[in-house]
Amino acid sequence: MWDRIIEYFSDLEHHPVQRMILLVGGLLFFWIIEGAIPLLQLSYKKTKVRHAAVNFGFTLIHLIIHTFLAILIVKLSDWCRSEQFGVVYWLNANVIGTIIISFLALDFFGGWLVHITEHKVYLLWKFHVVHHADNNVDVTTGLRHHPIESVLRGLFFFAGIFVSGAPMYAVMIFQTLLVLSAAFTHANISLPRWIDVPLSYVFVSPNMHKVHHHWQQPYTDSNYGAVLSIWDRLLGTYKKLDAKEIHYGLDRYYPNEKDEDFLTLMKKPFGQLDK
Repeated sequence: MWDRIIEYFSDLEHHPVQRMILLVGGLLFFWIIEGAIPLLQLSYKKTKVRHAAVNFGFTLIHLIIHTFLAILIVKLSDWCRSEQFGVVYWLNANVIGTIIISFLALDFFGGWLVHITEHKVYLLWKFHVVHHADNNVDVTTGLRHHPIESVLRGLFFFAGIFVSGAPMYAVMIFQTLLVLSAAFTHANISLPRWIDVPLSYVFVSPNMHKVHHHWQQPYTDSNYGAVLSIWDRLLGTYKKLDAKEIHYGLDRYYPNEKDEDFLTLMKKPFGQLDK
Protein backbone atom coordinates (compact mmCIF):
# COMPACT_ATOMS: atom_id res chain seq x y z
CA MET A 1 0.00 0.00 0.00
CA TRP A 2 2.74 2.46 0.95
CA ASP A 3 4.53 1.78 -2.34
CA ARG A 4 1.43 2.81 -4.29
CA ILE A 5 0.92 5.93 -2.15
CA ILE A 6 4.55 6.97 -2.60
CA GLU A 7 4.41 6.32 -6.34
CA TYR A 8 1.21 8.33 -6.77
CA PHE A 9 2.27 11.39 -4.77
CA SER A 10 5.85 11.34 -6.08
CA ASP A 11 4.52 11.88 -9.58
CA LEU A 12 1.51 14.08 -8.75
CA GLU A 13 3.45 17.31 -9.37
CA HIS A 14 3.67 16.29 -13.04
CA HIS A 15 -0.09 15.83 -13.38
CA PRO A 16 -1.61 19.33 -13.16
CA VAL A 17 -5.03 18.13 -14.33
CA GLN A 18 -5.32 15.71 -11.41
CA ARG A 19 -4.21 18.42 -9.01
CA MET A 20 -6.76 20.82 -10.48
CA ILE A 21 -9.48 18.20 -10.06
CA LEU A 22 -8.56 17.88 -6.37
CA LEU A 23 -8.64 21.66 -5.94
CA VAL A 24 -11.88 22.27 -7.80
CA GLY A 25 -13.49 19.16 -6.35
CA GLY A 26 -12.73 20.31 -2.81
CA LEU A 27 -14.07 23.79 -3.49
CA LEU A 28 -17.28 22.49 -5.04
CA PHE A 29 -17.84 20.01 -2.22
CA PHE A 30 -17.62 22.66 0.50
CA TRP A 31 -19.50 25.19 -1.68
CA ILE A 32 -22.44 22.78 -1.64
CA ILE A 33 -22.09 22.03 2.08
CA GLU A 34 -21.95 25.70 3.09
CA GLY A 35 -25.09 26.32 1.09
CA ALA A 36 -26.88 23.58 3.03
CA ILE A 37 -25.65 24.35 6.56
CA PRO A 38 -24.30 27.94 6.63
CA LEU A 39 -22.58 29.25 9.75
CA LEU A 40 -23.47 32.91 9.10
CA GLN A 41 -25.81 34.73 6.77
CA LEU A 42 -23.33 36.50 4.53
CA SER A 43 -24.11 39.79 2.76
CA TYR A 44 -22.31 39.80 -0.56
CA LYS A 45 -21.85 43.11 -2.38
CA LYS A 46 -23.71 41.69 -5.39
CA THR A 47 -23.91 37.90 -5.54
CA LYS A 48 -22.02 34.89 -4.21
CA VAL A 49 -20.86 34.10 -7.75
CA ARG A 50 -19.49 37.66 -8.23
CA HIS A 51 -17.67 37.36 -4.90
CA ALA A 52 -16.24 34.00 -5.96
CA ALA A 53 -15.06 35.44 -9.30
CA VAL A 54 -12.95 38.06 -7.48
CA ASN A 55 -11.35 35.42 -5.27
CA PHE A 56 -10.81 33.04 -8.20
CA GLY A 57 -8.89 35.83 -9.91
CA PHE A 58 -6.33 35.71 -7.11
CA THR A 59 -6.45 31.91 -7.14
CA LEU A 60 -5.58 31.78 -10.84
CA ILE A 61 -2.56 34.07 -10.35
CA HIS A 62 -1.53 31.99 -7.32
CA LEU A 63 -1.61 28.80 -9.42
CA ILE A 64 0.52 30.39 -12.15
CA ILE A 65 3.11 31.49 -9.58
CA HIS A 66 3.06 28.06 -7.96
CA THR A 67 3.79 26.46 -11.36
CA PHE A 68 7.14 28.27 -11.41
CA LEU A 69 7.82 27.71 -7.71
CA ALA A 70 7.14 23.99 -8.20
CA ILE A 71 10.26 23.72 -10.36
CA LEU A 72 12.36 24.99 -7.45
CA ILE A 73 10.48 22.78 -4.98
CA VAL A 74 11.34 19.67 -7.02
CA LYS A 75 14.99 20.73 -7.39
CA LEU A 76 15.36 21.46 -3.66
CA SER A 77 13.72 18.19 -2.63
CA ASP A 78 15.91 16.25 -5.08
CA TRP A 79 19.03 18.05 -3.77
CA CYS A 80 18.14 17.09 -0.20
CA ARG A 81 17.78 13.48 -1.30
CA SER A 82 21.06 13.38 -3.24
CA GLU A 83 22.97 15.07 -0.40
CA GLN A 84 21.05 13.20 2.32
CA PHE A 85 20.36 16.58 3.89
CA GLY A 86 17.52 17.17 6.33
CA VAL A 87 15.99 15.67 9.46
CA VAL A 88 14.40 12.71 7.67
CA TYR A 89 17.81 11.59 6.41
CA TRP A 90 19.70 12.36 9.58
CA LEU A 91 17.24 10.23 11.55
CA ASN A 92 17.09 7.58 8.81
CA ALA A 93 13.28 7.79 9.07
CA ASN A 94 11.03 5.19 7.49
CA VAL A 95 8.13 6.13 5.19
CA ILE A 96 5.67 6.94 7.99
CA GLY A 97 8.32 8.85 9.93
CA THR A 98 9.30 10.77 6.81
CA ILE A 99 5.68 11.79 6.14
CA ILE A 100 5.17 12.90 9.76
CA ILE A 101 8.45 14.85 10.03
CA SER A 102 7.92 16.50 6.64
CA PHE A 103 4.32 17.36 7.47
CA LEU A 104 5.29 18.99 10.76
CA ALA A 105 8.10 21.03 9.19
CA LEU A 106 6.08 22.16 6.16
CA ASP A 107 3.07 23.06 8.28
CA PHE A 108 5.21 25.02 10.74
CA PHE A 109 7.28 26.98 8.19
CA GLY A 110 4.77 27.18 5.33
CA GLY A 111 1.73 27.56 7.59
CA TRP A 112 2.18 29.01 11.07
CA LEU A 113 5.55 30.83 10.84
CA VAL A 114 4.96 32.63 7.56
CA HIS A 115 1.48 33.60 8.71
CA ILE A 116 2.51 35.18 12.01
CA THR A 117 5.40 36.92 10.21
CA GLU A 118 2.93 38.51 7.81
CA HIS A 119 0.97 39.85 10.75
CA LYS A 120 3.99 41.21 12.62
CA VAL A 121 5.91 42.85 9.74
CA TYR A 122 4.01 45.86 8.38
CA LEU A 123 5.48 45.60 4.86
CA LEU A 124 4.25 42.01 4.59
CA TRP A 125 0.97 42.75 6.37
CA LYS A 126 0.07 45.19 3.59
CA PHE A 127 -0.11 42.28 1.16
CA HIS A 128 -1.75 39.86 3.59
CA VAL A 129 -4.50 42.42 4.20
CA VAL A 130 -6.02 41.35 0.87
CA HIS A 131 -6.93 38.03 2.48
CA HIS A 132 -8.39 39.65 5.61
CA ALA A 133 -10.26 42.33 3.67
CA ASP A 134 -12.85 39.77 2.57
CA ASN A 135 -16.06 40.75 4.38
CA ASN A 136 -17.74 37.47 3.45
CA VAL A 137 -15.48 34.56 4.32
CA ASP A 138 -16.49 31.43 2.46
CA VAL A 139 -14.82 28.50 0.73
CA THR A 140 -13.39 30.76 -2.02
CA THR A 141 -11.54 32.93 0.52
CA GLY A 142 -9.04 30.15 1.22
CA LEU A 143 -6.90 30.91 -1.84
CA ARG A 144 -7.44 34.68 -1.91
CA HIS A 145 -3.83 35.83 -1.60
CA HIS A 146 -1.99 38.71 -3.23
CA PRO A 147 0.69 37.47 -5.69
CA ILE A 148 3.49 38.90 -3.53
CA GLU A 149 2.17 36.92 -0.58
CA SER A 150 2.13 33.77 -2.72
CA VAL A 151 5.85 34.25 -3.43
CA LEU A 152 6.59 34.86 0.26
CA ARG A 153 4.74 31.72 1.29
CA GLY A 154 6.79 29.83 -1.30
CA LEU A 155 10.04 31.01 0.31
CA PHE A 156 8.95 29.81 3.75
CA PHE A 157 7.85 26.53 2.17
CA PHE A 158 11.37 26.11 0.79
CA ALA A 159 12.68 26.50 4.35
CA GLY A 160 10.42 23.67 5.49
CA ILE A 161 11.77 21.38 2.78
CA PHE A 162 15.37 22.41 3.53
CA VAL A 163 15.06 21.66 7.25
CA SER A 164 13.12 18.42 6.94
CA GLY A 165 14.63 17.11 3.70
CA ALA A 166 11.06 16.28 2.60
CA PRO A 167 10.96 14.01 -0.48
CA MET A 168 8.44 14.90 -3.19
CA TYR A 169 5.85 12.35 -2.13
CA ALA A 170 5.77 13.90 1.36
CA VAL A 171 5.62 17.41 -0.13
CA MET A 172 2.67 16.50 -2.34
CA ILE A 173 0.80 14.75 0.47
CA PHE A 174 1.11 17.92 2.54
CA GLN A 175 0.15 20.26 -0.30
CA THR A 176 -2.92 18.18 -1.14
CA LEU A 177 -4.12 18.23 2.46
CA LEU A 178 -3.27 21.95 2.72
CA VAL A 179 -5.54 22.81 -0.21
CA LEU A 180 -8.39 20.74 1.22
CA SER A 181 -7.82 22.22 4.68
CA ALA A 182 -7.96 25.79 3.30
CA ALA A 183 -11.31 25.04 1.69
CA PHE A 184 -12.64 23.33 4.82
CA THR A 185 -11.54 25.96 7.36
CA HIS A 186 -12.78 28.93 5.31
CA ALA A 187 -16.08 27.37 4.23
CA ASN A 188 -19.12 29.03 5.75
CA ILE A 189 -20.32 25.83 7.39
CA SER A 190 -21.98 25.33 10.74
CA LEU A 191 -20.07 22.44 12.24
CA PRO A 192 -21.51 21.02 15.50
CA ARG A 193 -19.43 21.84 18.58
CA TRP A 194 -19.04 18.16 19.40
CA ILE A 195 -17.12 17.81 16.12
CA ASP A 196 -15.45 21.22 15.89
CA VAL A 197 -14.01 21.42 19.42
CA PRO A 198 -12.33 17.97 19.60
CA LEU A 199 -11.03 18.45 16.05
CA SER A 200 -9.43 21.78 17.02
CA TYR A 201 -7.10 20.12 19.52
CA VAL A 202 -5.01 18.73 16.65
CA PHE A 203 -6.28 20.26 13.41
CA VAL A 204 -7.44 23.76 12.51
CA SER A 205 -11.24 23.59 12.61
CA PRO A 206 -13.64 25.93 10.76
CA ASN A 207 -14.75 27.80 13.89
CA MET A 208 -11.18 28.10 15.13
CA HIS A 209 -10.02 29.70 11.89
CA LYS A 210 -13.04 32.00 11.63
CA VAL A 211 -11.81 33.67 14.85
CA HIS A 212 -8.70 34.68 12.90
CA HIS A 213 -10.94 36.51 10.42
CA HIS A 214 -12.78 38.48 13.11
CA TRP A 215 -12.53 42.18 12.28
CA GLN A 216 -10.98 43.31 15.59
CA GLN A 217 -7.62 42.64 17.14
CA PRO A 218 -6.41 40.75 19.11
CA TYR A 219 -8.57 38.06 17.50
CA THR A 220 -7.17 38.88 14.06
CA ASP A 221 -3.70 38.21 15.46
CA SER A 222 -4.39 34.65 16.58
CA ASN A 223 -4.96 31.12 15.27
CA TYR A 224 -2.33 31.28 12.55
CA GLY A 225 -2.20 27.53 11.86
CA ALA A 226 -2.78 26.11 8.37
CA VAL A 227 -3.52 22.42 8.91
CA LEU A 228 -2.40 21.67 12.47
CA SER A 229 -3.62 23.66 15.47
CA ILE A 230 -0.79 22.46 17.72
CA TRP A 231 1.48 25.41 16.92
CA ASP A 232 -1.07 27.97 18.15
CA ARG A 233 -1.71 25.98 21.32
CA LEU A 234 1.99 25.39 22.03
CA LEU A 235 3.18 28.90 21.17
CA GLY A 236 0.42 30.91 22.86
CA THR A 237 -1.39 32.28 19.81
CA TYR A 238 -4.64 30.36 20.26
CA LYS A 239 -7.88 32.27 21.00
CA LYS A 240 -11.55 31.33 21.23
CA LEU A 241 -14.61 33.35 20.28
CA ASP A 242 -18.23 32.31 19.94
CA ALA A 243 -19.08 31.92 16.27
CA LYS A 244 -22.15 34.12 16.71
CA GLU A 245 -19.90 37.06 17.67
CA ILE A 246 -17.65 36.84 14.62
CA HIS A 247 -17.77 39.76 12.22
CA TYR A 248 -15.56 39.66 9.14
CA GLY A 249 -13.45 42.42 7.63
CA LEU A 250 -11.02 44.92 9.16
CA ASP A 251 -11.44 47.65 11.75
CA ARG A 252 -8.66 49.69 10.11
CA TYR A 253 -6.00 49.60 7.37
CA TYR A 254 -8.41 49.07 4.50
CA PRO A 255 -11.82 50.34 3.27
CA ASN A 256 -14.23 47.44 3.73
CA GLU A 257 -16.46 48.66 0.92
CA LYS A 258 -13.60 47.84 -1.50
CA ASP A 259 -13.31 44.17 -0.51
CA GLU A 260 -14.51 42.98 -3.94
CA ASP A 261 -12.64 45.57 -6.04
CA PHE A 262 -10.00 43.38 -7.71
CA LEU A 263 -7.81 46.16 -9.13
CA THR A 264 -7.81 48.12 -5.87
CA LEU A 265 -6.91 44.96 -3.94
CA MET A 266 -4.00 44.33 -6.30
CA LYS A 267 -2.65 47.91 -6.17
CA LYS A 268 -3.37 49.03 -2.62
CA PRO A 269 -0.55 47.07 -0.86
CA PHE A 270 2.07 48.98 -2.86
CA GLY A 271 0.92 52.24 -1.27
CA GLN A 272 0.08 53.33 2.24
CA LEU A 273 -2.73 51.55 4.06
CA ASP A 274 -5.52 53.53 5.67
CA LYS A 275 -5.15 54.03 9.41
